[in-house]
Amino acid sequence: MEVLQVILASLFSAAILFLIAKVIGHKQVAQLEFFDYITGITVGSIAAELATTLDKPWWKPTISMLVFGTITVALSIITRKAARSRKFINGTPTIIMNDGKLYRDNMKKAKLELSEFLLLCRQEGYFNLNDIQTAVFEYNGMLSILPKSTKRPLNPGDIELTPKPEHIGTEIIMDGRVMDGNLKRKGLSDEWLLKELHKQGYKSTKEILLGICYDDNQLTLFPIKNRGSK
Repeated sequence: MEVLQVILASLFSAAILFLIAKVIGHKQVAQLEFFDYITGITVGSIAAELATTLDKPWWKPTISMLVFGTITVALSIITRKAARSRKFINGTPTIIMNDGKLYRDNMKKAKLELSEFLLLCRQEGYFNLNDIQTAVFEYNGMLSILPKSTKRPLNPGDIELTPKPEHIGTEIIMDGRVMDGNLKRKGLSDEWLLKELHKQGYKSTKEILLGICYDDNQLTLFPIKNRGSK
């Protein structure tokens, strides 16, 4: 009975910690998945209790640590297999700035203050917001920045060129699965995708680890198993 109580208490505390991490937002976890963050702080606390409270039964915190470890492994498998669960558990990237516009509502959603946004920009080497085409706040608390086409290394502006603006690629295939929503947003069809796969020598999306569609509908494919590898 006591073992069951420990297991249930561990599951309950994991759920509470997950909700707290969600409320706090992405910036708190900084480079960690939500449950990596939860497991790290919780297992560390339990381990400290196990090491310091020698007068209490050692098996209770041990079972609790095993429960948290099992939860983390199970969620890792689930998020790897199911894209929808990955979005719910880890969250999704949020566009903070695009084409000279800051999205205040998205900043609130990501729980990101203006001062924090500017700090992240400076850490990425951007002290002038006019140099940024798109800034995306990732689910791991990091900021990804696409510079304006005239502000990339080997600056084309220095030789009076005006390159075509570029945009972030759209994931069309992930882990062998077609991202139907992204495909529709690009105005593309399943027939177009199948034709592109055949053109590049693939029979099915099941062969593709990652497929990204860039400007001019250029599809870049990364196979699950590289050709020529054993």
